[in-house]
Amino acid sequence: MSYDSLVKNATGNCIFQCKMPIDMADSHYVPRKMAPPQGSYFLLGPRGTGKSTWLMHHYPQAVRIDLLLGEEERRFSAHPERLREVVKGMRPGDILILDEVQRVPRLLPEVHALIESKRGIQYIMTGSSSRKLRRSVSDLLGGRALLRQMGPFLASELGSQFSLEKALQIGLIPLIWNSTDPDERLRNYLHLYLKEEVQAEGLVRQIGDFARFLEVASFSHGSVWTSTDISRESSVKRATVDNYLQIAEDLFLAFSLPVFSRRAKRRLIAHQKFYFFDAGIYRALRPQGILDSAEEIQGFALEGLVAQHLRAWTQAQSEPHTLSFWRTQTKLEVDFVIYGPRGFWAIEVKRSPNLGPDDVRGMAAFKEEYPEANCFFVVPGQRREQYRGFPVLPLHDFLLGIIPENPLSST
Repeated sequence: MSYDSLVKNATGNCIFQCKMPIDMADSHYVPRKMAPPQGSYFLLGPRGTGKSTWLMHHYPQAVRIDLLLGEEERRFSAHPERLREVVKGMRPGDILILDEVQRVPRLLPEVHALIESKRGIQYIMTGSSSRKLRRSVSDLLGGRALLRQMGPFLASELGSQFSLEKALQIGLIPLIWNSTDPDERLRNYLHLYLKEEVQAEGLVRQIGDFARFLEVASFSHGSVWTSTDISRESSVKRATVDNYLQIAEDLFLAFSLPVFSRRAKRRLIAHQKFYFFDAGIYRALRPQGILDSAEEIQGFALEGLVAQHLRAWTQAQSEPHTLSFWRTQTKLEVDFVIYGPRGFWAIEVKRSPNLGPDDVRGMAAFKEEYPEANCFFVVPGQRREQYRGFPVLPLHDFLLGIIPENPLSST
């Protein structure tokens, strides 16, 4: 089956037309460090991260139903059982891709039933929102489908193309990274999310309130999240703030890290830490004025860049690993803690390559409490060194060394 052909179901109705031939796909295509699963699976992640492009490269012969197309969305919304007719025209070993399946969540019970019928079809379902999919995804994940997530580029995926300065300015979303006008693309990207994912889905009553919430939330990027403060600054009720935060996380625009509390001896804080999913999104949302320190904004962008890499690493592991942070009520803190079968790491990100005694107080306290942990610092610069017994790694090299199939390294 060629890419310019139409795939038809058993009744002869057109169900699919590919957007482009494989040799005419994105000329900037960068292979992602994710192996295609064998069984049926969900591929979730923010818009613009290359899910569809990745699928085109790995499954050029697949039957694809693009639910972003109004005609397809209307057809399957009215009669989700039509999916059975599509499958009747397929053979064992064929692959069916349902793109942006959250547009028609009523299709998922049909997929569930079709997987149970054991026809030998592989089902791949993509989505840029988990809000409408939670219950159905949970049902399908019960031994019937896997879950994979695709986020922004990893530095190791870009290799020699990776630029730390560029990543801190525009982020690593493939759609933005490959653009000739990344600043304009970033603005359009955020507008698209507000218009098509938030407003069109009726997730909030006042889109302006949600937009203001995102702007206020940018001041909490890389910081402990307190709904009361955000509520006061954005002029909406605390319950509304909590709802907005859940919406942002459901749309993969943001994520929160819990406090690492395993075998805790010290009294810890209870609040989570907040990040936007990409450093470029943070920079686009963060207001800048005469009273704003460029170094402070850059510092939070830097920490967020490390956060999104570590999160991608934990999500890619076949066995569960947790990504968290550690902070005591006396304000001793470690930025990131990863715990799981492959290791136990504590990572502190600093904005300056020159460390002082105060910079290691939190890490020293953590090492005292958890001598099993592999503790190290990540800083700008080019030198690898030791400070008070802790390895200090160059940020650029550390990011390039984050590869899902490898353990994290402090050397």
